[in-house]
Amino acid sequence: MITDQIDKKIWELSAGSDEALKEIYRKLDETCLVNSDRILSAFIRNRVSYTDFADINGYGNFDAGRDKLEKIFAEVLGCEDALVRPQIMSGTNALYLAFSAFLKYGDTMISLTGTPYDSLQEMIGLCGDSSQSLKANGVLYEQIDLIDDDFDTEKIIQRLKKKDVKLVEIQRSRGYSSRRSLTIAQIGKLIAEIRKVNEEVIIMVDNCYGELVEEREPGHVGADVVVGSLMKNLGGGIAPTGGYIAGRKDLIEMAADRLTAPGIGKDQGANFNLNNSFFKGIFMAPHAVNQALKTAVFASYMLEKLGYRNVSPRYDEFRTDLIQTVELGSEEALVRFTQGLQESSPVDSFVRVVPAPMPGYPFDEVMACGAFTQGSTIELSGDAPVIPPYTLYMQGGLSLEYGKLGIMLALSKIKQEA
Repeated sequence: MITDQIDKKIWELSAGSDEALKEIYRKLDETCLVNSDRILSAFIRNRVSYTDFADINGYGNFDAGRDKLEKIFAEVLGCEDALVRPQIMSGTNALYLAFSAFLKYGDTMISLTGTPYDSLQEMIGLCGDSSQSLKANGVLYEQIDLIDDDFDTEKIIQRLKKKDVKLVEIQRSRGYSSRRSLTIAQIGKLIAEIRKVNEEVIIMVDNCYGELVEEREPGHVGADVVVGSLMKNLGGGIAPTGGYIAGRKDLIEMAADRLTAPGIGKDQGANFNLNNSFFKGIFMAPHAVNQALKTAVFASYMLEKLGYRNVSPRYDEFRTDLIQTVELGSEEALVRFTQGLQESSPVDSFVRVVPAPMPGYPFDEVMACGAFTQGSTIELSGDAPVIPPYTLYMQGGLSLEYGKLGIMLALSKIKQEA
């Protein structure tokens, strides 16, 4: 039994957590209800029927279910249209598809959140030598760093007044960095300022890990394009693959042409019998996100009470995504913690986590992800580059109960082997 392996003091600390965290959990439940209402209402408005789950193979022509699904995603994300496909295999794939659809030779893009997430750097051309990177194909790249976990609005506005920038990109989540994730309020405030000086620039938000954490999405505050993965929040732990691009109708048409071919666009794309999983995934997503957030709050509470450094967010702080970080201070502690998470996983619990190279990442990584869907991060997982200060990035958890067991075992493993 997992409970037999949990340190007594850690178990005792956990026993008092529900009472200490009940008000935080209540607020998360309120957000879950708001988002559930929006999604259920979208299902009803779009008259979802059992026949919409039919397997449409081959070219995928005339898939009414797929069309309804994309309308639901657009409504939920505050956008005009959406592209939701199993052919988009990850958040990184969705981002590359969007970038390559919107940016051509000589265009300039700017990251408004500093250096992007590790797996995007080779895509852009900041490292590696791929002939398919944006820079290799003539796209000009700039970045403007954050200041004290917020946008450098003055610098951004002055740069965009020149009106020679095609696209600006905002990474909502922190990625592998020490900065805080960005709230919808922060994003909305910046977009309003940008629109005062530049109506043409495409404002694109990498929404990974952030969907349904707040009551609004980037599309509700003026983002032109919102991009994410179905193996994170909006898949609800049910979708086995897939990604989405949502936004202005003209931009979604461009992305669809890039995915299939000009003249075909959104009209083709077999659903691989996944319509049911995609519908059920977004239907269950508010609850899955709620459970993942509660797991993160619990983890933060336990880590803080046990004296770990740089726990972020703190358990009582406002959250805008699923990511929970903690500085573990040594490679040994980092490896032991991720081993504990893996050992408490329902799948591949027998696999021993060790530092290893990871495609798309510049450093050796540790990754605990014993998930029903390979690489799913709405399920409890933890990963980190094996470099000082050995900061672990945790996310997911399909239920608070399973999350508690995983976190307690991981903490016990460090204590037992220290």
